Amino acid sequence: MLTIPGRCWLCHLPLACPSWGFCSRCTATFPPPHSCCPQCGLPALSERLPCGRCLLDPPEWDALIYVSDYKPPLRHLIHNLKFNGMPALATSLARLLLLSFLHARHQRRLSLPDKILSVPLHHRRALQRGYNQSALIATPLAHWLECGHFPGGVRRIRASVPQHQLGAKQRQSNLKGAFRIEIPVAGLHIAIVDDVVTTGNTVAEIARLLKKQGATTVQVWCLCRTL
Repeated sequence: MLTIPGRCWLCHLPLACPSWGFCSRCTATFPPPHSCCPQCGLPALSERLPCGRCLLDPPEWDALIYVSDYKPPLRHLIHNLKFNGMPALATSLARLLLLSFLHARHQRRLSLPDKILSVPLHHRRALQRGYNQSALIATPLAHWLECGHFPGGVRRIRASVPQHQLGAKQRQSNLKGAFRIEIPVAGLHIAIVDDVVTTGNTVAEIARLLKKQGATTVQVWCLCRTL
């Protein structure tokens, strides 16, 4: 995959708007999200009402928004962003997430966030990668929506084993005491941006801390929600 300014990341044809990143034809290849619960983002019969799981045991956040399932071509794009040193992809992927949020905001009457926070990397992992992909996605979103982005608003204070290397039960205990909220959030609507949400334990721990410090609502925005 080459970085060609003004051309589609996937087919390399010229773009009508160079900043879009993907042409309309390639954008249509992203599989649409399945019918899912508006709160947890897992498969459900209704896209407007919380599912039975959320009624019995609601997640720490209030709403979850994502672009597509973790399938090609989005899966490959995220992999290139995270592991193949292609941070220039972030703005184009952020635009896809913006469109998903605007659609969900219209359908569900969601609050516009006062502050956008990105899921942090531990400083050692950030140094290895050279950037935090979630922060790169969050930055243009905050600009377009005219709200604040605080890359240091959530700090990872303890290194942990990468979540994808652990089982579901281990993932939850792996994150205890791993984060700290560094900015005031009382009375505010907050959005947490991540690239991929799987079990949701990472964003749940951050959302729990935000609610504990008085955040009014917490939304989770991600490119993919996996099962």
